[in-house]
Amino acid sequence: MTGSVLLPGDAGYDDERVVFNLNHDLLPAVIVVAENAADVRAAVTFAAGQRRPVVVKSTGHQMVGPALGAVVIATHRMNDVNVDAAGRTARVGAGAVWSEVVKRAAEAGLAPLNGSNPTVGVAGYTLGGGLSPTLGRSQGYAADHVRSLDVVTADGALRHADARSEPELFWALRGGKGNFGVVTALEFDLFPVSRLYGGALYFPGERMADVLGAWTAWHPGTPETMVSSFAVLRLAGQTELPVPLHRQFLVSVRIAYNGTVSDGEWMVAPLRAAAPAVMDTVADMPYTKVATIHNEPAEPVPYYERSIMLREFPSLAQHRLVDLAGPGSGSSLTMVELRALGGAWDREPAVPNAVATRGLPYVLLGVAGGPVSREQQLKDSVAVLLDGMEPWRGDRRLVNNLAPDEAADAPAVYGPERYERLAAVKRTYDPANMFRLNHNVAPAA
Repeated sequence: MTGSVLLPGDAGYDDERVVFNLNHDLLPAVIVVAENAADVRAAVTFAAGQRRPVVVKSTGHQMVGPALGAVVIATHRMNDVNVDAAGRTARVGAGAVWSEVVKRAAEAGLAPLNGSNPTVGVAGYTLGGGLSPTLGRSQGYAADHVRSLDVVTADGALRHADARSEPELFWALRGGKGNFGVVTALEFDLFPVSRLYGGALYFPGERMADVLGAWTAWHPGTPETMVSSFAVLRLAGQTELPVPLHRQFLVSVRIAYNGTVSDGEWMVAPLRAAAPAVMDTVADMPYTKVATIHNEPAEPVPYYERSIMLREFPSLAQHRLVDLAGPGSGSSLTMVELRALGGAWDREPAVPNAVATRGLPYVLLGVAGGPVSREQQLKDSVAVLLDGMEPWRGDRRLVNNLAPDEAADAPAVYGPERYERLAAVKRTYDPANMFRLNHNVAPAA
């Protein structure tokens, strides 16, 4: 091993088992802090010999269970980022995070299909599909633009998967999350974007119905270069935010437009007219500042989150959402977010993949902040929201927004046909289900 091997009680073990969500603990039998692909192979081979499951952790934004008895492979030291400016691609290690990729790509006047939080790991986000809130509506899922992946499978082999070599594994990895091996590096497309017209409009929460109605009527008529979402925010106590946001209850429309400032201002005008804004940050910005659009926490916090897809959002659904999360609802949710999809998110890429949510126009996310001592209360508050929107729920799910306790729902997440194909790939590359402490695809019988 070039990297570190840590047992419970060893110096560094407690540091390495920390995940982003402070309500979850990792308590594995051993943690391998990998430096390179050879370390990953050694860890996987060791786990196979002891018949232990393997869990991969880069930044730990989405962990399932405490990993008792497992081998955790921490990849954060494998964080190389190499940008090919002429080829408009990046090759990154398994532990790279989006902030570093955005920074390096911007030096070449390019941009990736990054997520809303700069601390999220590139690999896990991309393997789960990757819903970019900046360029996704015009370019599709991050998984759609992966050129190749290096992956260590359950037999300890390091494989190179692309459209020609290992085509079934390549299909399954892009959307199938961490079910098929440990990705050690990935190569993906970058786009010639250096600036956006973006930011957020914040309004008093009491005007939720007006703002939601305006946004819902507005966004379907915008071009694919305009990405937007609507959020209900209860930000009391979050003093790290700008002073105007130190309010108990706000609603927000997030904007990312890849076009001219003048066109952006003209398009956003109906939203600005919906209600008096508490704060308006929508302006021309360098791509390196896109994390300010959503202003998500960069440091670990305790929370519970879950999402569903919506197959439609008619006026009755709008009224129901106001009843569930608006003024007078009694909701304690930290955030309710409705992202509008469509455009390239609905189109199958040139090289198809396992992403399951094409054709569903919205994803609805509920986030309840609070300590693990209030776990049932947090879960119940999210359930009130999502159960209340059940009449409009779609039949598939966004893998990256699944909660830890939804690990048994993979067949419903992917749909029967796609799940059957994923299970066949699993049987080929992980017949003993080593990679099972996740939203698991079980090997086909």
